[in-house]
Order: sequence, then structure tokens, then C-alpha cells
Amino acid sequence: MSMGLLLLQSCRLEKKAPGEKLLIVCTTGMLGDVVENICGEYADVKVIMGPGVDPHLYKPNPADIRLLQNSDVIVHNGLHLEGKMGEIFEKLDGEKIVIRWSEGIPENQLLHATEDENSHDPHIWFDSDLFMQGAQYFTKRMGESDTINAQHFKKNLELYLIKVNALEEKVSKMIDQIPVEKRVLITSHDAFSYFGRKYGFRVRGLQGISTVAEFGVKDKVELVNYITKNQVPALFVESSVSSRSLESVIEACHKKGHKIKIGGTLLSDAMDEKGKLGGTYLGMIEYNIQTILEGINE
Repeated sequence: MSMGLLLLQSCRLEKKAPGEKLLIVCTTGMLGDVVENICGEYADVKVIMGPGVDPHLYKPNPADIRLLQNSDVIVHNGLHLEGKMGEIFEKLDGEKIVIRWSEGIPENQLLHATEDENSHDPHIWFDSDLFMQGAQYFTKRMGESDTINAQHFKKNLELYLIKVNALEEKVSKMIDQIPVEKRVLITSHDAFSYFGRKYGFRVRGLQGISTVAEFGVKDKVELVNYITKNQVPALFVESSVSSRSLESVIEACHKKGHKIKIGGTLLSDAMDEKGKLGGTYLGMIEYNIQTILEGINE
């Protein structure tokens, strides 16, 4: 982005009427929750994709398009997570401030997609260290565009990072309750690789990193063989993905003489409803760890 364009956008933001909030539109609930914590009372934050929505498959409706067009700032994950919306972001970039969260993360810290070494895994929110690098980048961009409130954004981020660190200490103690040999996570699609790298889990998904890709007979056979060989006690469905495919895996395991159960439902590409434990970004992390702990150790 050129300095001239950035200055133009900065002026537009700072000419809003006194007390008038910025309208920030985020694609996912995870982004929206963190953005809301950083911007606080200075912005009205809207989220396009709510609980149970799969961002890989999501097609924006006319109301979404209008919301994006009326926004001051658009925040998206990037790394092709919102595959069907990429063209829209490109068209609006220049008219709006469009912030790609993953741009704040060094490429060497990103994981490659299991099925394509030329693309990166977009599920960066499952590593809070990475996701907070995105938060720092967002805060920097907002500070450049809204210099009047820049210090407020920075202070709010600092307070939020304290909460993140406190949660990670709690999560670490929870994971210590799971024996190393039991730290195997089987899910519907490859959304949890960052989670596995951060917390020391072996992770396998039936589908690739995107639910757009269909799994084949070979994928199912390989997963069933892996489960039976490693005597995995439980697998986990996802709130934003149909459970039917994993139910067929369970049936195939039973036919091979290995009893495996559904350990619970994980929040993968979307948070839970507001008011529930998984209804915030930090709550989502805690909910998933708690669900895995109970599902594996039962």
C-alpha cells in the first residue's frame, strides 16, 4: 500500500463526527472477538460468519456485500481461508482499509498445506502466539489509520495479551493431564495442525485443510488403519463440518474389531454462540482443550 493511499484513508477515518464509531467488518468470529477487545468503545465490530459456519465454503449474500461496502475497515484471515471472498477484498482494497491478519505472521512460522506445498495452512488461530502476531499487526495498521485513538488500541492489546498468557498457563496444566501416548487428535479435516505443533499432539484429519476437497476411499482406509494401529480411543467431530464422514470411519473401525467413540464436538472454523464458553476466542481454546481432555481420558 502506498503512503499516499494510507494518508488518504487516515484522513477519511479521522474526519468521522465526534463520538461516531468506526465500522469494522470481520469475516470470522475469532477475528471479530479479538478486534472488539482491541478497539473497544471506538468501533462497532460486525462479523459476517457466525457460529457453525464453514468459511471454506461460505458464499457472501447481498447483505454481506452491503455491510462490506459500508464499512470503514475490513479484516480477513487470508491464506485462502475465505476462498470465495478473495475477489471482493481485492475490489474493495483502496476504497476501504483492508487488513489481512496473516500478513503479520512471518512466512517461516506458517505451516504448509498437507495436500499442497505451495500454499499455507490458514488455521492460524489454533496457535495463540501466531494469532497474537496478527493482532499486533492489526493494532499497528489501525494506529496508522486512526492516530487519534492509536494509544487506546495499543493499551487494549497489552491488556488482552495478559489474558492470553493467563489462559495459556491454564491450558498447559490441562494438557499435562493427558499422557503423551494419548495425545492423538483425529478430526473431520486438517484444521488442527497448528494446535498439534503448539501442544504436542499428533493430528490427523479425514479431509485436507479445506472442506472444499472431498475425501476418497484411500483417505478413509488410511485413517482407519492409522486409528486401529495406534489404538486411538476417540475421534472428534467439528461444529462447522458434517459428522457423517467420521461416523463412517467409526463403523469401519468397529468392523476391524477396534472400538472407537466420538469424544466430543470441537470448535474448528467457527466459535460457539455468545454467552457460551466457546463464544469468545480465548473461550474457544479452553473449550476445545477441555473437550479433548474429557474425550480422551474417559
